[in-house]
Parts: sequence; structure tokens; C-alpha cells
Amino acid sequence: MSKIKPAPLPPDTMIGGYRVVRRLSSGGFGVVYLAVDPEGQQVAIKEYLPSSLATRAAGELLPKVPPEKLSLYRLGLKSFFEEGRALAQISHASVVSVLNFFRENETVYMVMNYLEGATLQDFIITARDLKTQKVFRESTIRSLFDEVLRGLRIVHQHKMLHLDIKPANIFITDDNKAVMIDFGAAREVLSKEGNFIRPMYTPGFAAPEMYRRDSSMGPWTDIYAIGACIYACMQGYPPNEAPQRAEKDRLSLALSKLRGVYSDNLIEVVEWCMALDPLSRPQSVFALQKELSREGERQYTKLSVGEKMRLQLDTLVSDTKKNVQKVGEATRLGGGARQK
Repeated sequence: MSKIKPAPLPPDTMIGGYRVVRRLSSGGFGVVYLAVDPEGQQVAIKEYLPSSLATRAAGELLPKVPPEKLSLYRLGLKSFFEEGRALAQISHASVVSVLNFFRENETVYMVMNYLEGATLQDFIITARDLKTQKVFRESTIRSLFDEVLRGLRIVHQHKMLHLDIKPANIFITDDNKAVMIDFGAAREVLSKEGNFIRPMYTPGFAAPEMYRRDSSMGPWTDIYAIGACIYACMQGYPPNEAPQRAEKDRLSLALSKLRGVYSDNLIEVVEWCMALDPLSRPQSVFALQKELSREGERQYTKLSVGEKMRLQLDTLVSDTKKNVQKVGEATRLGGGARQK
């Protein structure tokens, strides 16, 4: 039976001088509300409320934290507060604006600009369902990620990492600005302590080092996620998750099917960003920006008939192996296959 999520604050609750209008979203680490400030302006307020550590009954304000989880809860709380403080110092169109942050109800609230629009994930799903050859035009992908990287470069200059870049955390506003939202600092701190389950990241977008406790993270970790996001914009689906790739890496095969559809340069950029070895990736956002801006060097390699046939055979062999494995598993589970 799944654990019940903590109840959100009811509409019209007053916190820090802001009036809650409604819940916008909730995840494993908190709840985001639409609220109104004292001047009547709409804002988004994120409440630190990790569902793995705290509960809250409907209509109540204070979270309940079991004694054995209190130290971990407080550690995440401190990190969330520090994240708010750090983000408040960053002023960039591609980074969510933190207007205020405060403690109340034994937790912390982060007040941000309320954005109207949709996430990149929403756009990918819509575009994918149209079933055209390209999910997005290459010029659109380059333009979008040029904006995102400008913001990410500022974040890294402030000695911060995002740690949860994915299409659902890239917001496209109604006036066509790309904004990074939902930073993962508190998530990262919590995942390093005690017996907390790690990783709590989105499969496909998390770099291999995020699955290991002893590995160091840096700009290259966010850069892996950027590559995975570009991949999703090209394919319409996320790439295989890192542990799966470590066993059998089919990234090059998947990208080779896009040759002739997207430029060789863009395909190479994705492979570079998504290298399993962190040292083989761009080590800074600047290095990636430089490569992504090479508009004039776009070449498209057309697949020969032989290459297309080999790709189809590779796919067929792969699918056959998967089916054989499934049959084998079914046989083991069923105690032997019946013969006719």
C-alpha cells in the first residue's frame, strides 16, 4: 500500500503575508501553490514538505515528523533555505526568480514569480503525437538550449548545481522564454544521508554519478541532463537510464537513426554531453555553448541503403533477444514450457 502524501494547505490559508489560492503541483519534496501577495499580485510558493519524512492531515498547518527522521528533515530544511537564499541572488531571464523565502509552520517557503505557459515536456508530448519526421526543428532546439545554457552558466558561476534538469523542469512561458525551475539542492542533500533512497531523480536524465554515493558532481552532471533533454527533443522520448546504458549502451544506435534528419554536429553534441565517463563530457557550460553555436558547420550524413538495412537488422536482432529473454523468464516462472 502506497504512503499517503501530506495534505496541501487549504485555499485562503495565510502564510508570511501571502494568501494561498490553490495547489499547483506536488512532488516527493514539496508542494507548489498559486498565491497572492499583499499587493494582489500572483506568485508561486514552494513549501518544503518531503513526503518520505513528514505527514500532514487535511486542514492542519504543521507537518508531523517522526523522531527518527527529524535530523534528516532538518538537514533538508536547511539546504532548501540555503537554496532559496542562493537563487535570490541570481537575476537571469532563464532562471526562476526567487522573490522571498521565510520560515513558518516548522518548515520553509520559497516565493517565486508565477509563470504562465507550459513545460518543455508538454510541448514534446504534443509534438511527438503529431508523428512528423522531426519532433522539433533543429533551429528550435539550438535556440531553446542556447537560452537555457545562458541561465545555467550563471547558476554554475554562483557555485550551484541544478541537479534535476529535465523537460518537466524547463518552463516555456507564454512570451516564449525558457526558464529553469525546481532546483534539486535539498533533494541532493537528503539523498546523501542515512538510509534515504538514492537516487530520487528522473530516469534517463540523471547522470551515472548520481547513482553512486562516492562520486563527485559538478557542471558535467547538469551537462549530461542537458544532452538528455536535447535527445528527448529529437526523439520524442527520454534516453535509456544510465545504469541500463552501463550494461549495454544503445545511445549511438538510437542517434544514428536520426542521421540525415538532424545535423551530424547536433548528434555529436548529444553524444558528447551524455558520455558515461564524466571526464569525457564538456567540463563547462561555456565549452558546450561554443559547440552548440556552430551553426555554419552543419552537415547531414545521408544513410546508405546498406546502413539502413544494418540498422533495421540491429533493431530486429535486439527485439528478438528481448522476446527470447521474456519467453525464458516465463518458462522459468511457469516451470517449463508445454510442447505440442
